[in-house]
Amino acid sequence: MDDINVLHRRCFLNLRRRIHDIGDGRPAQERYMRLQKDGDILSYQGNSEEVGCYVAGHPLSKGNCYFEVTIVDTGVRGTIAVGLVPKFYRLDHQPGWLPYSVAYHADNGKLYNGNPVGQQFGPKCARGDRIGCGIHSENTEAGLTTVFFTKNGREVGSVEVPVSVEGLFPAVGMHSMGEEVKVDLQAEWFLEEDDSMMMVDSHEDDWGRLYDIRVSGTLLEYVGKGKSIMDVGLAQARHPLTTRCHYYEVEIVDAGEKCYIALGLARRDYPRNRHPGWSRGSVAYHADDGKIFHGSGVGDAFGPRCFKGDIMGCGIMFPRNYILDGEGDMDDWNRLEAHPDHAHVQNVLYHNDEKEEEEDGEDQGQEDRKVMVFFTRNGKLMGRREIAVPPGGLYPTVGMLSNGEKVKVDLHPLSG
Repeated sequence: MDDINVLHRRCFLNLRRRIHDIGDGRPAQERYMRLQKDGDILSYQGNSEEVGCYVAGHPLSKGNCYFEVTIVDTGVRGTIAVGLVPKFYRLDHQPGWLPYSVAYHADNGKLYNGNPVGQQFGPKCARGDRIGCGIHSENTEAGLTTVFFTKNGREVGSVEVPVSVEGLFPAVGMHSMGEEVKVDLQAEWFLEEDDSMMMVDSHEDDWGRLYDIRVSGTLLEYVGKGKSIMDVGLAQARHPLTTRCHYYEVEIVDAGEKCYIALGLARRDYPRNRHPGWSRGSVAYHADDGKIFHGSGVGDAFGPRCFKGDIMGCGIMFPRNYILDGEGDMDDWNRLEAHPDHAHVQNVLYHNDEKEEEEDGEDQGQEDRKVMVFFTRNGKLMGRREIAVPPGGLYPTVGMLSNGEKVKVDLHPLSG
């Protein structure tokens, strides 16, 4: 009898040790380390040197194929990851870092697929954003499934990953003080045939690059730190200006603390931490001081300062022989100089400059061609600046740098 009691005691101790190993003494149905859980709220409780990770108690399945995480607070660094992991995933690693795991990381918008080196995947996520993760189970028989991620209810992208026998478990990782999220393991997401009609209004697809800027419809909001010139928030359109779409506008909805708002044009690979106009291949009109910056950190006096309610515009007056998208003849291309009002600004497609320097006319190389960029304020022409067109064209680019700044952007004012 004593031997049996000893055996039972050993089994109990081994079971207790196993529970402690996989969940830090917590119930085995869910596991987390360096995180505090209060209902559906998870908050980071580590020292910012160690990863905290949460793994749900049940894997995703056909009947429960999707979950969402809402960012309550980005904390110091916003190093929040949302994804899927095996059942006994190491809780001192971010989801996506280890094999058979995958995750979308909020701080850099990258996808980590069983590797500590991520791949560019989608936009960064900020406070208030919802990150969703789900599975399509068509290929589970082959040991594979398609994992998709969403941001604020819209699909960002998908990737095919291997599936273990136990399945893939919802996971959340955090890595800096102050980070807090709300987890909804019962969230639902449907892709319906008419979703494309509903998603047009978000306008998120209009933007190719978003850094420290959140988009909501046509509204851009600065969500960066705003503490130094390295904290520039940058939004760059997905497509460059063309002879068909040559002009765009920005309305200042909220000037924020400093009104460090700039609009202009920039090359596609423009640095993310530089206001438009500060680096080569760009030109911009800055609202806070009314200066124009053209490939330099030193601006020139250009126009008046802009404030809340002002509408700033930027466009290109293309030369008549500019070949870009095969458009036919355009009319009234010199109206801007004669009638600098809002309606006529929008109708200018080509620039007919009497002072055009024809000695450079022999150079027809697209990379060396120059165009005249013009800026407006409340429909009035402020001025213009000649700029060389970089390979790929000039992209509408908006910069912001102080807390509270919000602008409303119309990338296609001519089409309404």
